[in-house]
Amino acid sequence: MRAAVLREFGEPLEIAEVAVAEPGAGEVAVRIAASGVCGSDIKALDGNSPVVRHLPCVLGHESAGVVEQVGPGVANVKPGDHVVIAMNGPCGRCRACARGRAYLCSGKARMSAIMGVFPDGSTRLSLGGEAVRPYIGIGAFAERAVVAEAMCVKVAKDAPLDLLALTACGVVTGYGAVVNTARVEPGTSVLVVGCGGVGLNVIQGAVLAGATTIIAADVVESKLRLAGEFGATHTLLADDLPKQVGEIVRGGTDYAFDVTGVPEVLTKAFAATQPGGTTVMVGSPAAGQDLAIPPGQLFGSRRLMGTQGGDATPARDLPILADLYRRGRLNLDGLVSERVPLEQVNEAIAHVRGGAVARSVIVFD
Repeated sequence: MRAAVLREFGEPLEIAEVAVAEPGAGEVAVRIAASGVCGSDIKALDGNSPVVRHLPCVLGHESAGVVEQVGPGVANVKPGDHVVIAMNGPCGRCRACARGRAYLCSGKARMSAIMGVFPDGSTRLSLGGEAVRPYIGIGAFAERAVVAEAMCVKVAKDAPLDLLALTACGVVTGYGAVVNTARVEPGTSVLVVGCGGVGLNVIQGAVLAGATTIIAADVVESKLRLAGEFGATHTLLADDLPKQVGEIVRGGTDYAFDVTGVPEVLTKAFAATQPGGTTVMVGSPAAGQDLAIPPGQLFGSRRLMGTQGGDATPARDLPILADLYRRGRLNLDGLVSERVPLEQVNEAIAHVRGGAVARSVIVFD
């Protein structure tokens, strides 16, 4: 198959012919229909991802496709089924899964997939006899992927796979940060800092949760215009966030979401909440960075939380998102800035890196 292979950190991806082995027990081979280009892919490309330490690697993880083949023991999907490939496949047996926290699954299969291998340390991809690791067990910048059955969430065959692919990461992360992590309540006020692909879905999540004041902040004016289309009631060119937000909601917002991954911005977002407010770190800072929060701000019972992929349970949340789209309550079409073939993956990455697009989507014939 054709795949975009990362051979050296910081270098462009190489389109190469990669050999694909048949799926093993509990595994599914999926013909990829579309894969979004996510900021996490760019971090991996730059060598800033803690889970990509072995090269070569096939990047891409925000994807959907059609099941081509299943391995022994697979019962929930069959060839011809349309699926969204979830970022994680919870084991259903570990302590976290037993407590309903599938996003914190510590099962061996999931922990191995994060590092790009199956539990026995093998991979189904190779290039010139050398093992190739798929990013977080997916590797969707390719014509095919072999993944664990638990990562496949079946969707209706008439659903647009190039749009539902986005629900696998950017949409579920933003929506889940609001609904699962912060549990935003109706009638409350929300600040969203960073209005790229994930930030727009935080805004959509806030709308669905019933927030009545939704403030979008960014340093790029074109992103703020798009934020308004997704439901923001106010927009700000970010500068002195606590002061700017205080002029809209006296005392600060009930909730704040930082999607930038910049510690200094997260500090400002936290300071822009009112006593009793909740701030969620959605964007992930680079390794080794510290966060400075004045201790006095915590005495107002303010909370600072993190989220992992929107704290989602794939089998529960991805069908909800597909249904919301079907009923016209979730805007997926507006997220796609461009659709490009695999051969243009490096150009698409440059567009995402430069902040010129909400989402670039790699599509396959």
